[in-house]
Amino acid sequence: MFEIHIISLFGESIRPYLDSSIMKRAQEKGLFRYYIHNLADWTVKNTRRVDDRPYGWWAGTLITIEPITNCLREIQIIHGNMPILYVSPKWEKLEQKICNELVHSAQKYIIICGHYEWIDARIFDIFNIREISIGDYVLSSGELASLVIIDSIVRLIPGVLSEESLKEESFSSDLDGKKEYPQYSRPETFEGITVPKILLSGDLKKIQEWKYSNLS
Repeated sequence: MFEIHIISLFGESIRPYLDSSIMKRAQEKGLFRYYIHNLADWTVKNTRRVDDRPYGWWAGTLITIEPITNCLREIQIIHGNMPILYVSPKWEKLEQKICNELVHSAQKYIIICGHYEWIDARIFDIFNIREISIGDYVLSSGELASLVIIDSIVRLIPGVLSEESLKEESFSSDLDGKKEYPQYSRPETFEGITVPKILLSGDLKKIQEWKYSNLS
């Protein structure tokens, strides 16, 4: 069973996606489950506030050190030690090779969804946290980015999708890491645009050659 623990302030924005389509089927097959932990449950003195102004003259607020530390420690006490991922615009960018690595290197993960300006940097001194970015742009919070990471991992869990569905995908080893070739369906002609004749020929060797010549 592949298990992901999501630390978030907005869990209600995560559940609808994880409870639908392929993510839902993965859970129904008993291959994947997730837990959402509301960071506000670990605030000091039950204030439900997890942010405060940073030292210095920077604008905005950031997630403070105490609630996130308390949350991570309790999750690991109850569920065991596991790798921690932090959704961040910094450091390594998510690529297919990282997705393949993550799905095979562990069965449990914690994902921290950031909010506000950032997170108290001392958390990286206390825990071994891997920062992953989904691109060079900024989002309002980390929930959307965390779903991108979770989806990219869960679909690779053996049994979630058929082996045929995963073969010859963009960035797969079958395509030497390249992007997938164009594909066509019925009708054969639409608004004067016709499916390439080679795909209608039935000549599997020539079709295969055409596919690999159209990788990008």
